[in-house]
Amino acid sequence: MKILIVEDEPATARRMQKLLLDTDEGIEVSGITDSIESTVSWLRKNPHPDLIFMDIQLADGESFEIFREVDVLCPVVFTTAYDKYAIEAFKVNSIDYLLKPVEKDAVEKALAKFRKINTPAAPSIDYAKLALLIQQPVRPEVPKRMLIRYGDHIKAVEYSQVAYFYTIEKQVFCTTFNGDNYPAEYSLDKLNEILDPEKFFRVNRSFIVNYDAIDKMISWSKSRVKLTLKPPTTLDTVTSTDRSGDFKRWLTGRTESQA
Repeated sequence: MKILIVEDEPATARRMQKLLLDTDEGIEVSGITDSIESTVSWLRKNPHPDLIFMDIQLADGESFEIFREVDVLCPVVFTTAYDKYAIEAFKVNSIDYLLKPVEKDAVEKALAKFRKINTPAAPSIDYAKLALLIQQPVRPEVPKRMLIRYGDHIKAVEYSQVAYFYTIEKQVFCTTFNGDNYPAEYSLDKLNEILDPEKFFRVNRSFIVNYDAIDKMISWSKSRVKLTLKPPTTLDTVTSTDRSGDFKRWLTGRTESQA
């Protein structure tokens, strides 16, 4: 089985290649591309593989653009950190939709699904009808705790105990409801991907808040909202102009992507 990997993060691409080879020794990774442009070029110059593992968010845009540039003649397994693209994915060549971080058992199931539909007796796939069968996008498994490293010490902290995350001079920190402050291992962008979107919201470029940490909200200029938090902080807790609308929707329980 020949597989093309489309992934713009080199470490993730290497991990995906290892997962595939560990799952099936008969797999041959025909190529690895990292953008819409390079993938379109590869597909135009090479025989199409049996299957593609494709990240949705690439450096130069969403990978759905690839299908507008070139006829993709094989099934696709999409990988992404978000669940909002599920319906769009199944409108093209998708046979599966894996949420990052992708684990080996998910890869095994995706390959098993490919083999099942790729048998001579298998009916052709109507991807548009398959999209209609999806009632709800799958949600990623939300991690319960993170590891905090300070000096020679390691501490496991429940995400539910974190009141807010913030950056100071490009370093990310978190404050717990007990008032303890710790350095955080991940960037705010990464935290925004893995945190429970029903509990956490990124109010501006430098601050992610837990819903339970909000004490008061005050109307600010340009439809923005200033938050008073517990524990208190002197940091900027005003929602940015471009996030204020999403923040107000989030307060009602709607959890559109906060990327």
